[in-house]
Amino acid sequence: MSQQESAAGDARLDTLADALAVRFGDAGCETLIAPGEVTMVVPREGLLAVAAELRDHDDFRFEQLIDVCGVDYAAYGRTEWTTSEASTSGFGRGVERDFELSASEDPERFAAVYHLLSLTHNRRLRLRVYAGAPQPMVDSVVGIWSTAGWFEREAFDLYGILFRGHPDLRRILTDYGFIGHPFRKDFPLIGQVEMRYDSEQRRVVYQPVSIEPRTLVPKVIRADSRYERTSPEPTDAPDS
Repeated sequence: MSQQESAAGDARLDTLADALAVRFGDAGCETLIAPGEVTMVVPREGLLAVAAELRDHDDFRFEQLIDVCGVDYAAYGRTEWTTSEASTSGFGRGVERDFELSASEDPERFAAVYHLLSLTHNRRLRLRVYAGAPQPMVDSVVGIWSTAGWFEREAFDLYGILFRGHPDLRRILTDYGFIGHPFRKDFPLIGQVEMRYDSEQRRVVYQPVSIEPRTLVPKVIRADSRYERTSPEPTDAPDS
């Protein structure tokens, strides 16, 4: 991409962000610009009104909902690359059990994220709505974008986010008897139960997990020429 095209793209983002800030600033929305994308944080009580205006207003025309996904922000921003003190904040948290995730009462632990596309103006927008606590819940946008039906079921199944007003909020990926929500960061890696076929009962049965919990921490070997040993230069063998 040329510098001229990049500058034009940045200008389009700034134009959209400015229009969103003017239109929805009084509604408590916050507009952010990340590299190449615009994100608007919407209060959950105002989601439906904001979504309807984003779809219908001539300045926006976000006619299409591409995706809805859940996010668990527990321990967000804690990095494992601080090598001097990472034992309880990065990969080490899987080994040392004293690491605790954010409390479930945190109103900003879970969020629903909506990805919108305007076919009219050829631009995209991301909405983020924090789902509250202790039971994360936001309003369903199925009445505004019908494609949200399956996406909201997926976010409910994997993260436990409830969508108020959804016409058929059931699990969509996990089994009927599944316990918990597997994409939450406090969900055990080995799961809660295991299933097997019982030849005597001639059916699938569920039972407690029979394997011991364990955490596999990969060994990372980084090649660095500064630490390679150099072999001595070969010398000609003396004549015998």
